[in-house]
Amino acid sequence: MKKRSRRRQPELFLNRELSWLEFNRRVLEEAQDPSNPLLERLKFSGIVASNLDEFFMVRVAALKNAVAEGDIAPDLAGLSPAQQLKAISERAHVMVDELYAVLHDEILTPLAGRGLRLAPPSALAPPVRAAFGRYYRDDVMPALTPLAIDASRPFPMLAGLSLNLAVFLEPPEGEEEARLAVVQVPGRLPRLVRPPGVEGMVYLLLEDVIRSELGTLFPGQEIRDVAAFRVARDSELDLDDEGGPDFLQVIEEELKNRRRSGIVRLEVEESVSAELLELLTTRLDVGPDDVYKVRGPVDIRPLLRLVDLPPLEDLRDPPLKPQPTVTVAGEALFTLLDERDVALHLPYDAFDPVVAFVSSAAEDPDVLAIKQTLYRTSGDSPVVRALARAAENGKQVTVLVELLARFDEQSNIRWARALEESGCHVIYGIRGYKTHSKICLVVRRGRRGIQRYVHLGTGNYNEGTARLYTDFGLMTSDAEIGADASSFFNALTGYSDPPKMKKLVMAPTLLRDRTLRLIDRERQRAEEGQPAEIRAKMNSLVDEEIIRALYDAAAAGVRIQLNVRGICCLRPGVRGVSDTIEVVSIVDRFLEHSRIFHFRNGGDEEVYLSSADWMPRNLDRRIELLFPVESPEGRLKVLRALDAAFRDNVKARVLQKDGSYRRRRPRRGEEAYRSQIELHREAKGAAERARVATTMALEPLASPEG
Repeated sequence: MKKRSRRRQPELFLNRELSWLEFNRRVLEEAQDPSNPLLERLKFSGIVASNLDEFFMVRVAALKNAVAEGDIAPDLAGLSPAQQLKAISERAHVMVDELYAVLHDEILTPLAGRGLRLAPPSALAPPVRAAFGRYYRDDVMPALTPLAIDASRPFPMLAGLSLNLAVFLEPPEGEEEARLAVVQVPGRLPRLVRPPGVEGMVYLLLEDVIRSELGTLFPGQEIRDVAAFRVARDSELDLDDEGGPDFLQVIEEELKNRRRSGIVRLEVEESVSAELLELLTTRLDVGPDDVYKVRGPVDIRPLLRLVDLPPLEDLRDPPLKPQPTVTVAGEALFTLLDERDVALHLPYDAFDPVVAFVSSAAEDPDVLAIKQTLYRTSGDSPVVRALARAAENGKQVTVLVELLARFDEQSNIRWARALEESGCHVIYGIRGYKTHSKICLVVRRGRRGIQRYVHLGTGNYNEGTARLYTDFGLMTSDAEIGADASSFFNALTGYSDPPKMKKLVMAPTLLRDRTLRLIDRERQRAEEGQPAEIRAKMNSLVDEEIIRALYDAAAAGVRIQLNVRGICCLRPGVRGVSDTIEVVSIVDRFLEHSRIFHFRNGGDEEVYLSSADWMPRNLDRRIELLFPVESPEGRLKVLRALDAAFRDNVKARVLQKDGSYRRRRPRRGEEAYRSQIELHREAKGAAERARVATTMALEPLASPEG
């Protein structure tokens, strides 16, 4: 491969964290877009807020830790951790202000005109307020604990993202210093409360209910000021992978430590007095850059409950229902896979065939073993239930559960133990690596002896996110993929060396090298005067080595189109380096999540799907899989998704040289093309054609006359 310079060239790269904020700004644009229905705009507002929570708890926390450790090393874009924190604070404050402006002025106000409104307790009629007072005394007050804070009682260790009321009390007679108390809003009670006897869709916020009755918690005290607030804490797990106690116990202990970790952001109502805010920031040891004053409510995520209210159907997008592609189960499903591969494009295609794949294996008496990786799944997962049922039916079931799936750790521990109790052999991740691959192997006794059936995916075995995320899955009985799958699981569960595979490519062993070779092959073809092209779709593009390889390929004349949903550190438009690289991002109704890689290869095209993004963590510190799509039907479906992404002129944004994004609009005379809507329309048409064909095949032939 061509030798590449390792000289730092910050002008060629975009900062990772600022690129992520640009992604969240694209989500915010959907909340700001008046062409979207009101409740959809509310949904996007909640996503922006939730994204920011995770960003601060993980990425900002990591930068703060770096600064505390004296790290001044610049990133790819030449920014030190301290410089990144300063730039993040500036942009994030603007983003939060814009979020609350659109929430109040353009979403909640019009919704109030439709009868859906948030009301303060003072707006209720006296009889209703009296009834609500009983609700407070009977249901809310018993769960409240006022916590005084003074020299003998330190500030309580509040859980990250818990909602609290800071109460500023007048000092007792003879004292000068006002007193501070904290009342935590109970997380187990509904945040949105319907007042009894009030017609329409009127809701009160639980913190406002408590605020209006604070006198019951501080009898005889004069309350000077009250403000709702919450803190975000460092939530990145810091694990020692060298020896030590049981891995499961280590993770459980680290999860407990999250309550005591450092504060990375303080959100507080903008009406807070200067005195109370100074007390809070002093007690919490929070600097001014980490304070975010908001118009309220603090934490808007609970408002997402309102998105699905039945009376407001016209304020939501019409549903896009997943389409049935494979309707067989049991032995018939394995017979189908003996004949052909099945490619699924979620959520346009239904997730049901994946559930049927595992469920059929659980019940089929000819199935001997099931081996599966699980990263994130739903609380009551049909896949997990099927695995438990398979073990109870006497099959050998091995499940590799990734305990370090961020913010799902506790849930994964819970259902992993349930799998163990049912008889499954559970492996709690691989020490030092996060298992992010999505694979299920079924070993079955068939007509031709032992046969292997494999499902591989770009997304998790989660029927909930399968309706919200765009992902690809492949079900196959290909003998070489089956043998590779067995080698993969043997390497994870045993002592075998990294496997030599024929079709699958595994990280962290060979995926980086294979990717670089595929890119370099296109570069060589371009230098030889052949048409050369790379098209790829992923969540994030961060890896320096791969970005430099793409620059080399582009400089040689390779046409490169990248569909990167979120973070992109590649800087397009640099003359002689990346001026032939196009980067688009699509933010629409579904979260773009699939990873697709297409190489022209001189006309002998190669198409791959993967669980991995082009990021150092995926290529070097995670167990991932890249797999080929070889059937003509599957390749057509996958390439159709790429075509649609680069054709989109409604929800696509094009990355600019300065790191900003410009929304793509139809040119004069060009029709609007919204990729997700068009892909759903095509899936619906394909499902209807399949249904008609099946019906015709089942109809008996008419008997001849005479």
